[in-house]
Amino acid sequence: MISFALHALRHRKASFAGAFAALFCAAAMICACGTLMTTGLAGHARPGRYAGAPVIVAGDPESHFLKDKGDGEFKRKSKPNTARAWIPAALAERIRSVPGVERAVPEVSVPVLGPDGKATGHGWESAALTPVALRAGRAPRAAGEIVVARGRVGARLRVLTPAGPGAYTVVGVSRQNAGVFFSTGEAARLAARPGQVTAIGVWPAGAAKAVRDAVGGAAVVRTGDGRGQVEFLGVDAARTRLISMGAALGGTSLLVALLAVTGTFGITVQQRERELALLRAVAATPRQVRRLIGGEALLVGVLAAVPGALAGLPLGAWLHGRFVGLGAVPAELPLVLGPFAPLAAVAATVPAAWIAARVSARRVARLRPVEALGEAALTPGRTPWLRVLAGLAAVAAGVVLTLVLTSVHSDAASGPLTPLTALAWTTAITLLGPLLARCTLGLIPAGGLVAANLRADTRRTAAVLGPLTLMIALSGTLMFAETTVKNAAAEQARAGTRASHVLGPMTAAQAAELRRRPGVRAVTQVLRTRVRAIGSPYSAQGVTTEGLGETMDLKVVSGTLADLREGTAAVRTHLGKKVGDTLAIAMADGTPVRLRVVAVYERGLGFGDLTLPYPLVAAHVDVPMGTALVAAPGVKLTGTAVRAASRENSGSAVNYLSLGLIVAFAGITMVNTLALAVAGRSRELALLRLAGSSRRQVLRTLRFETLAVVLLAAALGGGIAFVTLTGFGAGMTGSSPAFPPGVFAGIVAAAGALALAATALPARAALRAAPAAVLGARE
Repeated sequence: MISFALHALRHRKASFAGAFAALFCAAAMICACGTLMTTGLAGHARPGRYAGAPVIVAGDPESHFLKDKGDGEFKRKSKPNTARAWIPAALAERIRSVPGVERAVPEVSVPVLGPDGKATGHGWESAALTPVALRAGRAPRAAGEIVVARGRVGARLRVLTPAGPGAYTVVGVSRQNAGVFFSTGEAARLAARPGQVTAIGVWPAGAAKAVRDAVGGAAVVRTGDGRGQVEFLGVDAARTRLISMGAALGGTSLLVALLAVTGTFGITVQQRERELALLRAVAATPRQVRRLIGGEALLVGVLAAVPGALAGLPLGAWLHGRFVGLGAVPAELPLVLGPFAPLAAVAATVPAAWIAARVSARRVARLRPVEALGEAALTPGRTPWLRVLAGLAAVAAGVVLTLVLTSVHSDAASGPLTPLTALAWTTAITLLGPLLARCTLGLIPAGGLVAANLRADTRRTAAVLGPLTLMIALSGTLMFAETTVKNAAAEQARAGTRASHVLGPMTAAQAAELRRRPGVRAVTQVLRTRVRAIGSPYSAQGVTTEGLGETMDLKVVSGTLADLREGTAAVRTHLGKKVGDTLAIAMADGTPVRLRVVAVYERGLGFGDLTLPYPLVAAHVDVPMGTALVAAPGVKLTGTAVRAASRENSGSAVNYLSLGLIVAFAGITMVNTLALAVAGRSRELALLRLAGSSRRQVLRTLRFETLAVVLLAAALGGGIAFVTLTGFGAGMTGSSPAFPPGVFAGIVAAAGALALAATALPARAALRAAPAAVLGARE
């Protein structure tokens, strides 16, 4: 059977080219996503600033939870923090007394905002942790002196720290870009947390075990690449993000590949029905036919998957670079390449090809030998009942997933569920395509030969309709899901911001001074952060409550924000909490707190899932300098006027990049399927030419056929996107989805342009040959 499969591949290269292209792209996408997952699983950040100290003692970079398993046992869960956990400065003295320790240097970190943007300041004594060498000048000794990485000695530099604005003289320029350095005493004065430090460097390396025993649970002790984990807090979160993004992209790509390859093999088998029927007529058993087609699929799968997987490695490197450029992944987390991603791509793609081919071969393989040749010459009059049942099951899955979407209120859950819902509906369209084509093509304004061609072979029309619908549905769903949330968040922020000015960054002393200015009715300090409960991360804002009603309206539905004080919190609706409940969370630096809910509000998309007292948030973030909402109508203040304080959405660019990859993959499969379908009609096109039609007339007929199918795909794909987004909007925003008709028209136009190009190019190639030669050619 393998020899027959090799013979078929050798003599029908054009028929299998489409399947090869689809499988190649699928393997490349899956391998690229696998490299992201490999980086997330095995990636480590090498230390930069802490490279000079063999042992680093620091706060725990993770939050820890105990999850009740329901049988009296608890499972420990750890999640990365978004802020640095500080440790007592007195711990340095304890470490110095440990036998074997030669030196222990504490590090104090100070957030600094200067002319060049944000930076981190330190006391000069901690320069030994890198170590930092001076290119010019000397070390800072007095309170008004500073060392910078870029600048000139003698320059005056104004910076903002949590202690307020200050002016410093540059006395040194460092060779390494390790932040700015104050004198040791000045760094201690400027520190946001007196009596605490961010890390302690210890020498020599052999003292690590003794130091670990001495500090106990008060801190963590890291050596080697483990020092990078406590230096770059974003690394662990980025690793988790890479795993989830890689799994979501890879899973979606695999589902798209299954749909695409099934359609491609369906057209290939359909174009070979005469050949396969002849095998049945000369006593080939159904099993032998299925084995032949399955063997061909395995050969094509291997031939396409291996180079596709290799091509996925540079694609994965490019994706990693783009994520680093967009800020979703820190540059300190290098790409990790290994055998897992290519092997996983081959292991996923080859079975997908085999399954798609076996499914496509069911009808021809079951024909009785006496029916085979006659059946092969005709288009089946009905859709197989098994396909109809599978399509109805996909419809049921789409309904269930849409209903589930209406009850999902978090990005983490709705992110993978939304494209899965659209894919379920698209699968139903693909399976029920012949029935839909038969029922709906009569409604399309196309007459004569165009309508006759479309209705003559609904299987071919359905095979082309599937990838077109997939591209339009996925594009609309993924793009408009992002805009639905962003528009709702911006609208809530606009409606809830009563302040006339938004100023910042601002320290507590500056805010107090601003409150005393004439004409200022209220000043609300706002500090944004991320906190975590055992099951989910939450966006949160810390606010000062004095005059809060003058600057912000969260649309409270129960309780009152007047009760917001130490030990309390306000939460948005859909978090499952009511007034009086207890909320257990870990702050940004991992500190566990238990808070009593005093209010529930609706505008959580615009202002955050949680609203907390400002002092609580400021005590557990790296940069305790937020913005200030100022109610001062008619007063001219320096800052940004009447700006909506909408929620941060730094992942938008990453989401759009992921959207582009998936849609590009769907577009490639659509072009591939259309080109294969047109190439398989060379005999039909030649017959039209012999009947007296000109090349221009044939091409115009094909264009009208394609436009008719695009119109139907636009209606089906738009319907899928709208239904999916209705469920998404009900859960995430509580409102109707953002579905701009102009943008959707652009999506349809792009799909239509690709479809016309995919139709015209192979058609022109087929029409170049003499019609008589084509009809007389051996199949």
